[in-house]
Amino acid sequence: MSRQNTNTLVRLLLASPAIFGMFSAHAAEQATTADKPAADKSAQMQKVEVKGQAAAYDARRDDTATKIVVNQEEILRHGDTTLGEVLKRLPGITVGGVQGRGGNVRMRGLGNGYTQILLNGEPAPPGFSLDQVSPEMVERIEIMRAATAEYSTQAIAGGINIVLKRQVQTAQRELKTGVQAEHGAYGAVSTFQLSDKSGKMSYAMSGNLLYGRQDRPSHIVTEGYDAAGREVLHRVAYDGNRGRLLGIGLSPRINWNIGPGEVITSQNFINVARSHGDAPETVVTSLGAPPRYVATATDVENKMEMLRSDLSWTKRLEQGAKLDAKFGVNYAHRDSNMGQQQYYADEVLALDRDIANDVTEKGWSSTGKYSRPVGDGHSIAVGWDGAYSLRNEARLQLETTTVGAPINNRDEGFDATVRRLALFAQDEWSVTKQWSVYFGLRWEGIQNKSEGNSYAPIDSKSSVFSPVFQTLYKIPGSKNDQLRGGITRTYKAPSLAALVPRRGIASNNSPTTPDTIGNPQLKPELAWGLDLAYEHYLPGGGLLSASTYVRHIDDITHSRVFFIDGLWVSMPVNDGAANTRGIELEAKLPLRQMFPGWPALDLRANVSRSWSSLSMVPGPDNRLDQQTPLSGTFGFDYKFDGLPATFGGSLSFQNGGPVRISQNQYGYAGVKRALDLYGVWKFTPKVQLRMSLANTLRQENVTASTYVSGDGSRLTDTTFTPTFVQVRAMLETKF
Repeated sequence: MSRQNTNTLVRLLLASPAIFGMFSAHAAEQATTADKPAADKSAQMQKVEVKGQAAAYDARRDDTATKIVVNQEEILRHGDTTLGEVLKRLPGITVGGVQGRGGNVRMRGLGNGYTQILLNGEPAPPGFSLDQVSPEMVERIEIMRAATAEYSTQAIAGGINIVLKRQVQTAQRELKTGVQAEHGAYGAVSTFQLSDKSGKMSYAMSGNLLYGRQDRPSHIVTEGYDAAGREVLHRVAYDGNRGRLLGIGLSPRINWNIGPGEVITSQNFINVARSHGDAPETVVTSLGAPPRYVATATDVENKMEMLRSDLSWTKRLEQGAKLDAKFGVNYAHRDSNMGQQQYYADEVLALDRDIANDVTEKGWSSTGKYSRPVGDGHSIAVGWDGAYSLRNEARLQLETTTVGAPINNRDEGFDATVRRLALFAQDEWSVTKQWSVYFGLRWEGIQNKSEGNSYAPIDSKSSVFSPVFQTLYKIPGSKNDQLRGGITRTYKAPSLAALVPRRGIASNNSPTTPDTIGNPQLKPELAWGLDLAYEHYLPGGGLLSASTYVRHIDDITHSRVFFIDGLWVSMPVNDGAANTRGIELEAKLPLRQMFPGWPALDLRANVSRSWSSLSMVPGPDNRLDQQTPLSGTFGFDYKFDGLPATFGGSLSFQNGGPVRISQNQYGYAGVKRALDLYGVWKFTPKVQLRMSLANTLRQENVTASTYVSGDGSRLTDTTFTPTFVQVRAMLETKF
């Protein structure tokens, strides 16, 4: 095919998605033709391959278990300060909450809790948050769309493994300093990396320092309608949210090569944070009765310290066998103090409340794996994964009043332990050059025990056997086309917070702002899953991919609102089954690598569509709460010819829509769009300036919660949160 025809085809591809498949098929035909050289030329090529350097291993393309690997260059491209901002652009991943401000990370469109977050291959320790990790500390991110036996199968939607920096480069010195601003609130950030080698020992140290302020107001409109549809209540609550944060993070690592094939590694993660928040609220009622308290002033001080330390040992044995073992300890402490004043009308102080909360979590974990080959292209592995966690919490609430308002003084304490043990075995076998399979079996048991002075003791046990099968089939006659499939048994165990029946008190109790309480009778959610994917690899690192998935979940857990003793209470319950399915499309087009002479423009795009239904909730819109039905991202990177500059951006969107949570509860999430831009100017090979603009569309975030009574009357709270452009500038220097 001529150069002119090639250019025409690609222009059509970029202009019309309908030609997408035709282009893929033609590229595959070209690859097939290229695989038929003459015999003497083939022999010559074999000699070059033997003498040359081996091709780089591509985990996404070559691993039997499906996995997307995001390298450090992609992680740092936009100059993000948190991992949540990085993850929102990746295929099949959405981030809850207000755009540009982080939130719960989700996969496959599923809500919070269905995605397993791993830190260096282990379930994240208690108290861990992705916002605590600076992107500079991360070596790579692994997105696992289907579970494997080696990692926890508490991954109904999939898993995200955050791998902290491991590779040690000789005498690496890097410092990044910058400033940021949002809605008149300013901040500063600084990160550094050090690494070196000395004999059999090498070390690496990365860290970050973050200081920031925020000013993020919102307002909530409350509307009430009677059974005839007449509006009987209209209120507006104006909320402020001002604060400041100081955070420090360190991630030191030391490697000792103590002998041939034997390495001991110490990996640590330390994070310390201090924050202060000021959240005033004023309620204006234009129709109906005002709430009990028409104004609230809240002031919160938080302190947090977290430590994670791992010591791992790797030993290569005879006949290609290998033994990996790791032992880790973790410690987290959170201390918060809240002062709150609530007012009647005419600025009459009704209630003065002080709450002190002290939480300590500590524990240990141990993992290990023995693997060995049992033939050409065939290996087996067995291992364990265990953890123990102890949580102590003390909560003291003191209230005073001078006008006879009801007070609720509480002095609560509770202890809890979580024990987890898992055993696994897996078999990876390249049956032929085109076909490989992965079999795994994992047993995992969890025990939650808790005692407190405000509830009866809890002892909750659960265990699950999880068979896992994945396969990779490379289509004969093509080096670029392959199919993937997987069948998995996964689950979601109830969290400790969901089990403990401690009462959380709402200031103004209503069906849309109820008290909260845990449920000790919760059972794990069990799921069967099917995953299928087609991948077509293009020259120069390009990719076209289409995947689909199905999940059937039993004993689905969702929160229901009850009216108990004159108060509204929200409690999680197991309620029937759920079915969810979806499709994901992804494209990566590095144009210059694919077609020499073209602009240095890299294009990437992904879109996900998900559906779900609940068996015990009538329709329409009886889908999983917090599910994102439609999401996608389009991004580009352009490197200027003749200038030491790179420019790029990404446009991401999430479409929520209405959802029926239970017989009486409804929710709504508006469309979220975010456009982020960045630019890099390289002054010298070791000094560059990175500028970025996040959330340039400044779209207002809209969510709603509705409760419909048996007589047809309804109450709706709609939250409107304005958003603002975030500006960052970072000077990056290597020494």
